[in-house]
Amino acid sequence: MVGDRYTRDQVSIHFDHAEKLYADWRTPTCILSDGPYGVSGFPGDNHTPESLAEWYEPHIKVWSERSTPETTLWFWNTEVGWATVHPVLLAHGWEYRCCNIWDKGLGHIAGNANTKTLRKFPVVTEVCVHYVKAARFQVGGRPLTMQEWLRHEWKRTGLPLRLANEACQVLNAATRKYLTADHLWYYPPVDAFVKLAKYANEHGDPKGRPYFSMDRKRRISGRQWAKLRAKFRCDVGIANVWRQPQVSGSERIQGTRESMKYRFSSLHGSQKPLKLIELTIRASTDKGDVVWEPFGGLCPGAVVSYHLGLRYFSAEIIPEFYAAAVERLATS
Repeated sequence: MVGDRYTRDQVSIHFDHAEKLYADWRTPTCILSDGPYGVSGFPGDNHTPESLAEWYEPHIKVWSERSTPETTLWFWNTEVGWATVHPVLLAHGWEYRCCNIWDKGLGHIAGNANTKTLRKFPVVTEVCVHYVKAARFQVGGRPLTMQEWLRHEWKRTGLPLRLANEACQVLNAATRKYLTADHLWYYPPVDAFVKLAKYANEHGDPKGRPYFSMDRKRRISGRQWAKLRAKFRCDVGIANVWRQPQVSGSERIQGTRESMKYRFSSLHGSQKPLKLIELTIRASTDKGDVVWEPFGGLCPGAVVSYHLGLRYFSAEIIPEFYAAAVERLATS
């Protein structure tokens, strides 16, 4: 059975380990990570969070190698599980954006939390942490952030910083926002970047041309500049606390005798609401983009990707989960 694959349109679910498949998957625009939590929650889950960093690192390394500045990572875990893995993500070039909280509500515990024994408030949350693979620019063998590189390139022209305002045809926003060295830096929108680059190459020191170029042959185009940042959109009224009950009713995939060994009446103890998976995918992709779900479980990303017209690749190695994910996609 290992090596099996189910495909519907551009959506593929593989019965195999993700590390055997990464090389064959297309470059991801979005990665959904819902792997081990370190709570013995499913077959193969680590028993404690202390070992999570070591477990995740080989995967994170490949994610970094295969990703581009357009790639967004959504990392699901417990608070302490994420905290344990966070340094590994940073070490491999992932830039933290925000910690989103899934608040399942008090119905999640149904008044059954034994606080006298546990000596803590009842836990009704998980986290979904937002990372991007930020662009890095090599200058003299030294990596620069986008902010550092923009300022470096303008200073190379020999032009005063204030002339960035003239280039962008604004009073003072360009210098203050796009070329600042402090924490109030803003990403230049495509039209502003094109104006900066054009002005720099027309008025800057001829000896240093081309400016705002990554290959020292031609300056970056507006289309190329747009691809140097991860996609993101957020509807009005959405914040980083997601109040959504745990999955129930017809969306809940019921358990088997095997799943009961892991204390869950449903098949998967941490089944994610399709609503939240869709929220993250919609926020970071466009039609035709590629979604990875390396630890597929019940593969909610497959259902969402199919309906949004996205290409999708996932891996799952637990037979019951794989079979349920395939049936779920086939009937969605």
